Amino acid sequence: MAASSADVVTKEALVREHLEEGILRLTLANPPANALSIALMTELKAAIERAGRDPEVRVVILRHDGKVFSAGHDLKEMQARRSDPDGGRAFFAQTMELCASLMLAIVKLPKPVIAAIDGIATAAGCQLVASCDLAVATAHATFATPGVNIGLFCSTPMVALSRNIPRKQAMEMLLTGEKMDAEQALSYGLVNRVVEREALHDAVLQLARIVVAKSPLTLKIGKEAFYRQAEMSLEDAYRYTVQVMVENMMAQDAEEGIGAFIEKRDPKWSGR
Repeated sequence: MAASSADVVTKEALVREHLEEGILRLTLANPPANALSIALMTELKAAIERAGRDPEVRVVILRHDGKVFSAGHDLKEMQARRSDPDGGRAFFAQTMELCASLMLAIVKLPKPVIAAIDGIATAAGCQLVASCDLAVATAHATFATPGVNIGLFCSTPMVALSRNIPRKQAMEMLLTGEKMDAEQALSYGLVNRVVEREALHDAVLQLARIVVAKSPLTLKIGKEAFYRQAEMSLEDAYRYTVQVMVENMMAQDAEEGIGAFIEKRDPKWSGR
């Protein structure tokens, strides 16, 4: 269970957890770069998985210390392993596979995840933003997939990026490696809102509180269905979501919610 109204610091102080009123704040606490090292990714993935098991957690906010949301993988950590007998191949595979499993853990988490960005999000850091369900940024935020500049195409960040923004814009980011500002990210659909720096905390918290007020069961059903149907053909998506809605209608929370709407009162969610 996540801590209630208190901070929990991981062994290496890479991720902080704070739970209050159903909202779990996960803070990347490895400035200046908040690089996605093996250690940080392991801690973050574990925190996400704990959140999935904790009934007190209703929404997750992913935020950061320092001026950088995340600069992506720890290139120094990776480069140092070129001296391994296999030239680093096994370690590179471990890094990329762990990163992929982290991103999938966020998508598969049966609770919404909101990214709060007030700085640079590049490469796998940009991938992290794209993997979250919602994102709020300040005007100081920038986004890029600059791997092409160092001879390493951002192939895994491309998976999340290309599922968030149109193909032409995604390819421009991937092929040029150039930075995109917050307003461009908003127009492309990478982030939901752009706010002033001093308003970021309140804006994200307000968004989280709106989501917390919904049925946790409905959110779980809806998030899973959203990502599953997005990969289906039009006909299969309708076939699948028809069944999802029928099962959703049979839930106690749907009965309660519809009844409350008709009776003009606030619903009382049971999570069933």
